[in-house]
Amino acid sequence: MQDRFARLALSVALILAAAFVFQPYVDRLLFSGTPRPVEARGDLAEAERTAVEIFDRVSPSVVHVVARKVPPRATGLDEEGVQSGTGFLWDNSRHVVTNSHVVAGTNEVAVRWASGEVVPAKPVGVAESYDLAVLQLGGTRPLPQAITIGTSADLKVGQAAFAVGNPFGLDQSLTTGVVSALKRRLPTSAGREIGNVIQTDAAINPGNSGGPLLDSAGRLIGVNTAIYSPSGANAGIGFAIPVDIVNRVVPELIRNGRVPTPGIGIVAANEAVAARLGAESVVVIRTIPGSPAERAGLRGVDPKSGTLGDVIVAVNGNAVHSLADLTDQLEQVGVGKTVELSIKRGGKTTSVNMQVADIGREPS
Repeated sequence: MQDRFARLALSVALILAAAFVFQPYVDRLLFSGTPRPVEARGDLAEAERTAVEIFDRVSPSVVHVVARKVPPRATGLDEEGVQSGTGFLWDNSRHVVTNSHVVAGTNEVAVRWASGEVVPAKPVGVAESYDLAVLQLGGTRPLPQAITIGTSADLKVGQAAFAVGNPFGLDQSLTTGVVSALKRRLPTSAGREIGNVIQTDAAINPGNSGGPLLDSAGRLIGVNTAIYSPSGANAGIGFAIPVDIVNRVVPELIRNGRVPTPGIGIVAANEAVAARLGAESVVVIRTIPGSPAERAGLRGVDPKSGTLGDVIVAVNGNAVHSLADLTDQLEQVGVGKTVELSIKRGGKTTSVNMQVADIGREPS
């Protein structure tokens, strides 16, 4: 009896072992080449729907900008000096906005639409102080709808941000994130600073320059311009020129080809030098000959004794702590208007009135 039970148990064990060993072969024989059933997907989440709608609406107006410096007698095969970025349709007059550094130093520009069509473009205005440029497109193709303009004045840290561009030449790429910070300052190649710059963690990489930064309504809130990255790729810190500046500068570039640079004609000490001199405001190093500052009698640092001259502490009653603060105040006043400067001179505070000039215009 016991032998019979042992043989039965051994038989069952052998059958189970054989089934375990041969199961993959049986499954492959029975189910080989049979697609898995597709499970129906539910509705997209609200955030997903928003991103999809924004991309579908905006991407046709976003272009890939390619510019190069063509030397004399160059052939069409030369690829040296090629630089690229992103741009977007500004209006129905075939104007495209991009960064000035995308087209800087080049003499041949073309844009590629989302459809793949390539058309020539010509810069009609460049503002290096704001890292903005406007291109006039060739061709006669029907235009998509220009991107809706928003405002950067009421932005809040934490609200959603969407960037469309051509990172590393990979066109029509969408990245998402939030507005990480506001009122950042960004130096430009013109030696000035852009104020109130938007910081975002929406991935911005080389090639995104000049592309739109959008809010959750699909409105333009900034123009992507730079990243902070030790490696040269996205590190979660990108910057965009606020749309309120863009909306002021771009029409000037379209009308006049340039934008006035408000100033009073001083050379100011940087913040580190000002701190060493014991000043918390704008230290005047010297005045520019013929400038409003010179005509108003502002005094710079004495080159012989090193004695501190005038220190600008306020403009129209608004305190200034740096040259960027002074620049912001002068831009708000505008070229041709009069400002009242509060200056410290010899331990006393006095007021000086002068006219804001366009210091970027070359003398005639």
